[in-house]
Formats: sequence, structure tokens, C-alpha cells
Amino acid sequence: MEPEFSETEEKLKEEEEEDDRDEKFHLFGRRKPVHSALGGGKSADVILWRNKQISAALLAGSTVIWLLFEWVGYRPVPFICHSLIFSLASLFLWSNLSFFMNKSPISFPEIVLSEDICKNAALLLIERCNKAIGFLWGVASGKDIKKFLTVNSLYFEKKWALVKYGNLIVIILQAIFALWFVSIFGSWFDFLTIVYIMFVMILTMPSVYEKHEDQVDNYALKAKAQLKKQYSQLDEKVLQKLPKVPFITDNKQH
Repeated sequence: MEPEFSETEEKLKEEEEEDDRDEKFHLFGRRKPVHSALGGGKSADVILWRNKQISAALLAGSTVIWLLFEWVGYRPVPFICHSLIFSLASLFLWSNLSFFMNKSPISFPEIVLSEDICKNAALLLIERCNKAIGFLWGVASGKDIKKFLTVNSLYFEKKWALVKYGNLIVIILQAIFALWFVSIFGSWFDFLTIVYIMFVMILTMPSVYEKHEDQVDNYALKAKAQLKKQYSQLDEKVLQKLPKVPFITDNKQH
């Protein structure tokens, strides 16, 4: 009976530890492990360096391509053509050497893009673009007030609400500042360098975050608390002194 009791205690401890992990603050409000949050599967293994050979090959290959374009002065079209020429010549020699060496011919796997994968990728891209365009349109027009009230913790009621001009101004300023920062960052580098930097960040930052998850989450929690403190001071000293206007919801049925 004692072993059964000890096993029960271990299970209870594991459940308590899982509950503590769920209640603990995680970056971006994540509730799943990093591997599951990235979708799991082979892509997550590559991003988190579970398959080190493929991850290192992708990082090295992207670095070589970037160096060829940026430092050697290679152009994309000649690079693609020369790569195809080299690949075709190598495959041709490889397949014909087996004939001269009295070996069975080498079988090459057929590479076909799945129609479902292409459709899902296109639908996902369209969905993200529509969300981004809708968000920018909502910020510019101020039509989607309910989202603004939810995101910025303004006071909202079912039939009517008081919307403060200052909070809408803050949202617009945040969007303008983000776009301005992206434009400044884009002026420092060309498009290819930005793509390379993003690719390197995708291959390095999730892995580093997974190894130092607790430390990063603690710093993020402190930064979040500091931002809330600064916002509360701004709200108390500036935003609450701005005039308020009633916002009446439209209950008309179409």
C-alpha cells in the first residue's frame, strides 16, 4: 500500500506544479509550452534547434546567400539561374555515373507542392492582411470603439459609454509611432537585409527564450508593471482632465 500512496503523492505534486505553471505570467499571454505554441511538428523542431543539422544548415545557407547579395554584389536572377544550372549538372552527372559504374540508377524523389498546403497558406496570408488592414482602418477612423474600450480598459456599458478623447489619441499615436519606427528601421537596411534579420531572429530568439524562459518572463512582467504605472500616471495627470463625450450605441436593426 505504501508505494501506491507515494505514487499518488507524486501525481498530486505534478498537478500542483502544472497549475503553478499555468498561473505564472508568460510572455504574450502564452499558456502552452514554447514548442506547442509554435505549432509543434518539424517546423517547431527546426526553430527550437531540436533538429540541429537542419537548423544549422538553414542558418548557414541564409547567411551565405545574404553575403553573396550584399558583399559580393550578386543579383537575384543570376543567382537563381546559376543555382539551377549547378543543380541540373550535378544531378545529371550523379545519375549517369551509376550507369558507367554498373550500378542501379539513382531514383530521385518527386517534389510536388500539395494543393491543400498552398490554399491554406494563401488563406492564412489573406486573413492576416485583412486583420492588419482592418486594425489600421479602425485606428484611423475610430469606428471600432468597443475594441478600443476593451484593449485600453476604458469604461464601457451596454447601451451607452463615455469615451475619452485622450485614449483614442493615445491609440493613434501608438500606431503612428510604430509605423514611424518601422520606417526608420527600414531606412537603415535594404529589404533583403531586413528579411535576413527576421529569419535569423526566428531561428535564434525562440530557442534562447526557451532556455531562459523564467528570466525573460520575469523581466517582461516587471516591464509590464512599469508600463501600467506610467500609463496610470499619464491617465491621472492628463487624460482624466480632458473633456468627455457620450457615445451612444446604434441599436437600429437592418
